[in-house]
Amino acid sequence: MSSKSNLKVSFLTWNIYQGFDVAPLFAASPQQIPEVVTQVFRQFLATNFPVRAKAIAKAIASEKPDLIGLQEAVRVKLVIPTFGTVTYDFIDILLNALEERGLKYEVAARNNDAQAELPDSNGNLVQFLERDAILIRKDHKLDVKRRQEANFQTNLTVSLAGQPFTILRGWSSIDVKIDGQVFRMINTHLDPTVEAIRNAQAFEIIQGPANTSLPVVITGDLNAIPNSSTYNLFINAGFIDTWNKVGEGPGFTHEQSPDLLNAVSLLTERVDYILFKNGWKPIEAELVGESQEDRTKTGLWPSDHAGVSASLNLEDHHDHDESSDESSS
Repeated sequence: MSSKSNLKVSFLTWNIYQGFDVAPLFAASPQQIPEVVTQVFRQFLATNFPVRAKAIAKAIASEKPDLIGLQEAVRVKLVIPTFGTVTYDFIDILLNALEERGLKYEVAARNNDAQAELPDSNGNLVQFLERDAILIRKDHKLDVKRRQEANFQTNLTVSLAGQPFTILRGWSSIDVKIDGQVFRMINTHLDPTVEAIRNAQAFEIIQGPANTSLPVVITGDLNAIPNSSTYNLFINAGFIDTWNKVGEGPGFTHEQSPDLLNAVSLLTERVDYILFKNGWKPIEAELVGESQEDRTKTGLWPSDHAGVSASLNLEDHHDHDESSDESSS
């Protein structure tokens, strides 16, 4: 069977914000941890992901992407010994919000990253799990042939409650078959603080899942502005920045105030990307969740990041046998 030409595939990447600033936790002494955990959890409640998820779903519904790369799709649990456990699973909450709008997505891949369990000052435990995920439209002819999920070998280690704590990050990827053609999508969230660590993580992707002859798209929060060393690692590896080709304006995606209540948008830099190589032609790209109309009825921005949406054509490309690439990890 000959491969089809000009297959349109749409992508969206969005750091949906875990809902709180972690910096006070890393600055706290062991004795201060319970009170700081209580303060941080109050901020988490105030940024109200169940409400924000409806705004995020509304923005996603305006684009109806085939595939979504999510960052900071966390799971937070409040363990109350006398009551039970209250779970905030950002992926489940968002999937339900999308379904309320008639959009059926499912998790195609998910990588579990940093996790911690800390006491608050009320006699409870707060459990945190950082995750990134790839969502795929259920009602489209997209067949996931293979998935990979991994953590980076190089990660930042800090002090938390007087103990070394590794901020584990990672990536996930899926190989997707559509009309006889196969492409790879990779989703990631790179370290925000140390350039050398961020570059090592970028290099792991370039040498790992991105080292393929398949048409490939990378979505993610790279925590790197255009022409930074991290960004240029991808560009020098042959990746093309979709926004540079078909986006309009500066495309700023980062970042609103931690409480999401800043009156005027504070998006002043671009760190979220849809990158591609090997047989794609970009059609259009735009931001989502960046305008005043995108805020919740309670005034919250949907996230501290804007999302990026793009459509690309998978051009007439020689047929790929997904089994010809390296075996699944």
